Order: sequence, then C-alpha cells, then structure tokens
Amino acid sequence: MRLTLLPVLFLALPQPALAQERIPSHCHAVAQGPERVMQAAFGDPVEADHVRIRYIDHASFLLETPGGLTAVTDYFGYTGAREWVPDVVTMNNAHRTHWTANPDPRITHVLEGWGGEMAENLHELDLGEMLVRNVHTDTRSRWGEGGRRNGNSIFVFEVAGLCIGHLGHLHHAPDDAQYASVGRLDVVMVPVDGGYTMNTAEMAEVVKRFRSSVVIPMHWFSGSSLQTFLSDMEGSEFDVVDAGLSELTLSLGDLPGRPTIMVLQPEPIN
Repeated sequence: MRLTLLPVLFLALPQPALAQERIPSHCHAVAQGPERVMQAAFGDPVEADHVRIRYIDHASFLLETPGGLTAVTDYFGYTGAREWVPDVVTMNNAHRTHWTANPDPRITHVLEGWGGEMAENLHELDLGEMLVRNVHTDTRSRWGEGGRRNGNSIFVFEVAGLCIGHLGHLHHAPDDAQYASVGRLDVVMVPVDGGYTMNTAEMAEVVKRFRSSVVIPMHWFSGSSLQTFLSDMEGSEFDVVDAGLSELTLSLGDLPGRPTIMVLQPEPIN
C-alpha cells in the first residue's frame, strides 16, 4: 500500500529537471507547500521531480527516483521476497537489525555508518539524481555505559530538491555542530522505540529542532511506543496522518504547510 502527497497550488512545483540531473536541495532553507493525499505504487515510474519512500521494516526504507536509482537505509540483508538489488545501501551497527556483514555483492555502493574512536567514516556519494552523505553521532553500550565515538550516522539523501534524513540508531541529541552539518531536513525518519535509542520525549525535541515538514516514525516494536511518541507530539505544531499505508511519494512542492507526522506501516517488498 502507498501514499502520495499532491499539491493543490501547481505554481509551487519546481521546474522539471533533465534526466539523471539532481535538483539542488534546500537543506538549509525552509520549504513549505499545500497538502493532499492520494495513492501511488512501488515499482511504477516515479513522476519527475519526486521521490518514492517505502517503509520496509524496522529502520529500513526504500528511496526511489524517477531515473530508477534506489537506496535502502539501515540495510540488514533483507528487503522482501521480490528479486531486486538496490544501487546503494546505508548501514548502522548498534544492533544486528541495522546492518549485515554479508551484503549482496551485486550492490554497487555499501556505506557503513560507523567510524572509530579517533576516526570518522564519512561519505559523500554523488549518484547524479541523488547525493548521499552522513554525519556521525556517538553510541552507548547496550546497557547504557561506555559506548563508541562516531558509532552511528545520520544519513542524508539530497534528491528531488528535498533533504531527507534518517537518524539511524540515535542515542543522544545532536550538538550544535552536528545539527548544522545535517542542515534542515524536509523529511526525517525518526526512531521512536522509547528506550533502545532515546526516550520519546527527548526524541520529540530532536524532531522539533530539525524543523522537518514530514516526520516518519520508525523503529517501533509495538504500537505502544509509537502511540507514546504521538502523544508526546500532541498539542505541538505537528499534524498526524495515519492512513495505514506503507509508501508515500513526495516533491518539494508537495510538502505540507504544517509539519506533519506521516505514520507508515512496515511492508517488505514482495
């Protein structure tokens, strides 16, 4: 199942780009636009100047461009029963459900999100229609003690004029330098498990700081942590849309006028 936000003010749409050309993103600018909901379909052509986002499972999302580029976030080796190979995968390794030691060898670009105590592991991969980069954050141990410097990455995808961020296994609020390096995120995938990453109230403050137009909750193990996060956001400036779908398709002109939490249901690609 899937979802598309369509504009009602056509003048807000960006001009069409040449094939394989990336529209400059607005990571450090405020974007806004009208709201409307309609259906789209994974595997069908993506409209020019748009990007398709599908929630696969846990913290894995598929991003697909009009030219057919595909990227999977926090790839752990499985996307579903359908036979296909993404062009790029990103991984974080705080837990086994966010990475694999044996990615499919047919994947052209495998981007590991963890660095060492004294060394970063930074990426800036320009694929034409899509640019993928990362900003490190630190991780703690499973029991909250110790941890690793540069153990996690916030991956940022600049595509279709949008700045799309995936927070990975975020264990702490970014500092000012990290927020500045990420920039303003038009769309953000945010873990809302309430404990394995950060408690939901703290994560809600991170979401507000990024000033994203679209917030997609992820990394929830039951409906209770998701509902807790939504309750923490209740009464804030965010609207909530839960259509029971797994996909959405966005363009710069489709972004809602009010910040919106888009609840997607995980669905492998079968």
